[in-house]
Amino acid sequence: MSNQQVTLTQFIIEQQRGLPDASGTFTLLLNNIVTACKQISHRVNCGALIGVLGSAESENVQGEVQKKLDIITNDIMVKALDWSGSLGGMASEEINDPIKIPKQYPKGKYLVLFDPLDGSSNIDINMTVGTIFSILRCREGIEPETEDFLRRGTEQVCAGFVLYGPSTMLVLTTGNGVNGFTLDQDVGEFILTHCNMKIPEESSEFAINMSNQRFWEPPVKRYIDECVAGEDGPRGKNFNMRWVASLVAEVYRILNRGGVFLYPHDLRDPSKPGKLRLMYEANPMAFIIEQAGGLCTTGRERILDLKPNSIHQRVPLILGSKNEVERIIAYHQQD
Repeated sequence: MSNQQVTLTQFIIEQQRGLPDASGTFTLLLNNIVTACKQISHRVNCGALIGVLGSAESENVQGEVQKKLDIITNDIMVKALDWSGSLGGMASEEINDPIKIPKQYPKGKYLVLFDPLDGSSNIDINMTVGTIFSILRCREGIEPETEDFLRRGTEQVCAGFVLYGPSTMLVLTTGNGVNGFTLDQDVGEFILTHCNMKIPEESSEFAINMSNQRFWEPPVKRYIDECVAGEDGPRGKNFNMRWVASLVAEVYRILNRGGVFLYPHDLRDPSKPGKLRLMYEANPMAFIIEQAGGLCTTGRERILDLKPNSIHQRVPLILGSKNEVERIIAYHQQD
């Protein structure tokens, strides 16, 4: 398909024409997610002009202090999705339990999990933030419980994220590669601009929070020490370090020019094996990364193979260029 002014809706419909059981329900669901993200983009772009910056002086289920926009964006997502009849239920990083569809609306055959505003700690300093979502199938006619959401990442039918940066971009996979769409603000449509995105296998960039270095396990220390040593070390080449503290920004950079992102297991608190959420962050990003030719792991296990044990489960996350991630996995296996 030519990428000349192909809208997201046209792109999805063209893909679904080859599926004998396609009903249009998925297209409606995706359009509703996109509508919500357009509204979020507007709020993020306006910032202080409409009084949405700063702390909400409350905590989410993770015990993290919420920003005003965390609450606003969560409400936008819920209101955009609960009425359509395409969903059996929803789950949000900001809410303790799954979100039920109001009784007055019909139930559908999909489940959506979302992080409404990834990287929200950056919002007050005008850095890049985004929305991450994952779509699963749901047994029709049931009222889904928490257990219905606890599915391996391999069961996702779609994953995507929207990046609210200098331009608003949607990155999407339905299991047939990864494509990027840029929001044309003049007409209000996402236009296909990045076809069949592929991550370079080789890389000379890494992203990690170096302030946690004293807590890392030996395999991660070994890998980062080799990168920092540059030409004088065993790798024989120089590396650049990047750290944005926004997963959507890190992944988008890797999709475009390669690299590796690490938020690994560390030793400071044995009860917390990782920082990032499996269902709202790691699984959808792993689906995207693998569809673009990269790898995604905890260091010891493929992310998409993990069987969730809770809806807000945290995991270590290492993703990016194939050759670099394979090296990190090998170091874990040798440990």
